[in-house]
Amino acid sequence: MDEKATLKYALLKPEATEDFPFGPEARVFKVRDKMFGLISHCKWQGKAAIARLNLKCEPQQALMLRDIFPSVLPGYHMNKKHWNSVMLDGSVPQGEIERMIDHSYTLVVKGLKKNDRTAMEIRWGVDTLYR
Repeated sequence: MDEKATLKYALLKPEATEDFPFGPEARVFKVRDKMFGLISHCKWQGKAAIARLNLKCEPQQALMLRDIFPSVLPGYHMNKKHWNSVMLDGSVPQGEIERMIDHSYTLVVKGLKKNDRTAMEIRWGVDTLYR
């Protein structure tokens, strides 16, 4: 999955927005002003300017993903227990990246204040929010 497809998929989530709080080189995906993803660029295995996607993840699942995929690393500049960095080098299948985006989004929505979460559930439906 390339950067463009990743951006498009993340921004299709209900109430997802794009922001640049860390400057123009870091795209942040938010839901109700809470970050669920970030794309920046870095050097990776000799390649310059590859996209790096940071996503929130349940701690045990984060460890398993790092074991399965060499391009899934502890979250760069994030809490490494709760965040992974996915190098968008083509080695992780598109469906798996989409699942990781869904998981990150769901964790953030579930962590919203009850009023915000309930309003989203009523507007969008539980099945849509918690894939």
